[in-house]
This record gives sequence, structure tokens and C-alpha cells, in this order.
Amino acid sequence: MKHAVVVELDKCVGCNACTAACKIKNKTPKDIFWRKIVEIEHGEFPDVKKTYFPLMCMHCENPECLKVCPTGATYRTADGIVLIDYDKCLGCKYCIVACPYMERFFNSGDDWSDWVSEGLKQAIPKGVVEKCDLCNDRVQDGQNPLCVDTCPYDALHFGDMDDSPIKHLIQDKKAWTLKEDDSYKPSVYYIGEIE
Repeated sequence: MKHAVVVELDKCVGCNACTAACKIKNKTPKDIFWRKIVEIEHGEFPDVKKTYFPLMCMHCENPECLKVCPTGATYRTADGIVLIDYDKCLGCKYCIVACPYMERFFNSGDDWSDWVSEGLKQAIPKGVVEKCDLCNDRVQDGQNPLCVDTCPYDALHFGDMDDSPIKHLIQDKKAWTLKEDDSYKPSVYYIGEIE
């Protein structure tokens, strides 16, 4: 089994429901977004188009972040999810530098008390690196990541790349990955073109 996420770019309207759901579930500091939507403008005036491009940890099959971690805090599960053991993380930030997608974040904890409601506790300890964990707790319970279930336009899909409808979606719609020419082998696929 290898989990994968597929993003249909033509269905994403940039509503940021996935971003908000992720932020609320994971209680990340105000300046840390495990998921985000980047707006890309392309074309030439007057035929300019806009594409909304969701980004997150790519849960690579060959993750650079894992290779540089001096304590083994970064690891990859048997089903392909790249996780961080916060008890082992030293906060050295090597993995932040190594990530080719810039999807790892250092939690200094400095701004936490400025924005949370009283009584809400921070989920991730300060002084460590954090990132999307693909809602591993939900996945282990047989559910989709929250971003997938929250998307009102059905632009996000999740499943087993070896045996699920997602496999056919990737093949039939010619899905592609970021940095395809490199050896990272990300598990987040995109469908659609940016002209």
C-alpha cells in the first residue's frame, strides 16, 4: 500500500477550505500553514488566466528530509506517509533546508499565545520542525485526510496508489508531480496544465 493525493487543478477555486481545516485540526501557529493555496497567473494580456495551486508536504518515496535528519526524527511509514517524531526532533532545521518543496516549518512557539483562544493547547511542542502528516490519525482509522473531506469542489482525492480509484485517476488523466525529473518520487499528483 502507498497512499497518494491527487489534486485536480481545474476544480480548485482557491477557497482555502482545506487550508482552514488543516490549521484548525492541527492547531498550528498563525504563521505556519501545512497546506496552502498559491495563485499562479499565466498567459498574456488580455488572455490572462489564474490557477489555484494547492501545496503541502509531498510525502516523497525518497525524501531528502529523512536523509539529513541526525536523530531519526523524520521517518517514513510502510504506507508512504513521512512523519516526524517530535520527541526526537532537535530543531536543527537540516530537514527544512533539504526539503526541495519548502514544506517544513520551524515552530519557535513565539507567536502562539497571541492568537489562540484561552484553554486551547498547542498540538506541536515548540522548538521542533513540523509539517503535514497527511492526517495520519484519520488515515489509520480508515478516513481521508481532513483537507480531502473538506474540499467542497471535489478537487482533492486520496487513496492507495497500488489498488484504488486514485490509481486509475493518475493513469487516465496523465497526472504529474512537481520536480518529476528528480529522484524524490512525491506522492502528491496534479491533474491539469498551467500554460
